[in-house]
Amino acid sequence: MKLYFECNMGASGNMIMAALYELLPDKSTFQQKMESLKLPGVVLNYSESTKCGITGTHITVKVDGIEDTSDDVHSHGNHDHHHEHDHEHHHEHHHHHEHDDKKYKGRRYSYQEILELIKSLELPERVKQNAAGIYMILGEAEAKVHGTSLDEIHFHEVGSIDAIVDVVGCSILIDMLGVTDVTASPIHVGYGMIRCEHGILPVPAPATAEILHGIPIYSGRIEGELCTPTGAAILKRFSKSFGNMPAMEVSRIGYGMGTKDFEAANCLRVFLYNDATGSENKDVVYEISCNLDDMTPEAIGAAFDVLLESGALDVYTTSIMMKKNRPAVKLSCLCTENTSDTLAELMIKHTTTLGIRTVKYDRLVMERSTQTVRTEYGDIRIKHANGFGIKKIKPEYDDVQAAAKKHHVTFQTVYDAAKRGVPAE
Repeated sequence: MKLYFECNMGASGNMIMAALYELLPDKSTFQQKMESLKLPGVVLNYSESTKCGITGTHITVKVDGIEDTSDDVHSHGNHDHHHEHDHEHHHEHHHHHEHDDKKYKGRRYSYQEILELIKSLELPERVKQNAAGIYMILGEAEAKVHGTSLDEIHFHEVGSIDAIVDVVGCSILIDMLGVTDVTASPIHVGYGMIRCEHGILPVPAPATAEILHGIPIYSGRIEGELCTPTGAAILKRFSKSFGNMPAMEVSRIGYGMGTKDFEAANCLRVFLYNDATGSENKDVVYEISCNLDDMTPEAIGAAFDVLLESGALDVYTTSIMMKKNRPAVKLSCLCTENTSDTLAELMIKHTTTLGIRTVKYDRLVMERSTQTVRTEYGDIRIKHANGFGIKKIKPEYDDVQAAAKKHHVTFQTVYDAAKRGVPAE
């Protein structure tokens, strides 16, 4: 299955999360998974919302019983919520009310604190990598705008706990849906100016504009900020390309609703579909590689991790022999076209290489999906692959390993039990 994001009214973290949530056949599984993370004081509220006659889902995050009203915009500070052109896409954007003096004033996490928080969550490693990768996109954009380094950047709005919930929630949902390909439309960013603590800035906000570099955007006719940094970073992390809607056979449609009312329906729409062109098993992948003969194994391992955390589909090394009979390592990274430039720059930055190679490959892929089964050792996810007249199933390694440790049995015992498991309702 594939995903297509229709960003006619921009994008924010909670709109993306709400739209993906609507695609789930069993929504309670996601609700339970978010609750199990035990993020401090966090409660998610899922409500029905209607805009211009279209009904969808709106998700709000409450911290210690209070909805966080910090702006998911950029790190300059809070916006004037009464500014007539503010676009209250994200759940942080709301009109002042009689209890506004009690609104949540929770701490803002630094980049390193966010990475540590994500690392501590009981989630599959690939979900953590996607969440960390989104924050790397945000951090690099903020650092560039403010003329500082990634290590020194301190988030404000996008460092709030509810923004972290959006990033983690979207990463979980993408994983639960088991999609093999994500694309998106050009992004409507709005136009005009926005007020912040340090003055008035243009739309899109500087950090958002930096994130959307190389992605098709347009201002449209609506004055105000339609795309937030978190929304932009999530789309950039997962979408391999941006363009018009492809031919598709639609399976399900999700609507993630914004807060404000406009003449156009304030929603983000996402399509879960199969390719209608008969080429659903065809794909394109890029390989970025370099030869290294003067790096320690530890340094190569560090570069390896950076590439994985930044959106690489896979990273691997090959033992090679270079000129003058020097033993060396070839470092290779598989990625989508959308992430190839970023990963190429990171490979140069984190290795001693003086140049890299990029090769574009056509590939055949099997359609993949994920199903949860029940076993005597707990729920285990099963990965299904179909294509070319062949079917394959494989229990998810992280789930099997965690269950084996918890019940003090071997990995193979849980693995075999998962293959016999009964689908969870």
